[in-house]
Amino acid sequence: MTPASFDFERHRQHLLGVAYRIFGSWADAEDAVQEAWLRWDATLRDGAELDNPLAWLTTVTARICLDQLRSARVRREAYVGQWLPEPVVTKLPGPGAGTDRVSDPAELVTQTDQVSYALLVVLERLSPEQRVAFVLHDVFAVPFDEIATLLATSPAAARQLASRARRAVAAPATPRHTADLAEQRRVVTAFVTAAQAGDIDGLVAVLAPDAVAIGDGGGVIPAAARPVVGALPVARFLAGLFRRYYADVDAESVLINGGLGFVAETQISGARARVTMSFAIADGRVTGVFNQLNPAKLSRVPAPRPGAGWQLPDWR
Repeated sequence: MTPASFDFERHRQHLLGVAYRIFGSWADAEDAVQEAWLRWDATLRDGAELDNPLAWLTTVTARICLDQLRSARVRREAYVGQWLPEPVVTKLPGPGAGTDRVSDPAELVTQTDQVSYALLVVLERLSPEQRVAFVLHDVFAVPFDEIATLLATSPAAARQLASRARRAVAAPATPRHTADLAEQRRVVTAFVTAAQAGDIDGLVAVLAPDAVAIGDGGGVIPAAARPVVGALPVARFLAGLFRRYYADVDAESVLINGGLGFVAETQISGARARVTMSFAIADGRVTGVFNQLNPAKLSRVPAPRPGAGWQLPDWR
């Protein structure tokens, strides 16, 4: 197939999905795909022949991501506080709504392959090479020989990188997220009810024993410097947050990377702050609560609808 006969725009969503999973940043993903397009355009001008243009573009996009992720390691190591991914926030589906109404590329990405917020949190702990190997092979089924070429290593080494990443994702200490939307609705409703009431026992009952709460303020908005771990510490921490910052505020239930969550606006240290709260849920309990407060990562997140509140609407 000649590059000229291949429709790049038709596959932009796929490439954005690859890049977003590797970066955990939608802005960086768009930059990587734009760079991939420039390289594609150069290939068009050279008149090259490609057996599989989409595979070529997937590999090129991943290589761009790998290079940028390696250079970003120093920046992320110097990051103030905890680092959380940039959330993709979309509206809850209305009754009978279908994906044919979706036009936002970010929303399309979150409605296709697995891209839960909890998974992106775990992937951040991996080396750039492990992350690329895992995303390409386990999410997009790229063969290990192609991954090995990208990583300048052997297929066996590429397989080992993906295997280590897989073990890290499945490790007992990582927040697990396996619940469907119906279970998420039940658990999140119980969580919010207890949090608003300051009910520590109620929160402990809905939190997994090894639950974790992580906040990312980016050094701009105050957030816990370290993860809070354990059902009772997390319950006390969250009850305090709701009592101090989340009482009588604008909040709206939304989908965050395809899972139930909230967008809220509140006052923190005298400044107006927007925050997304997302959850990892498994076996009927919350295993992770992730609060994104860094304004730089929320520029694409719309303000909550006034008066919507912390309750989940009857959208089923």
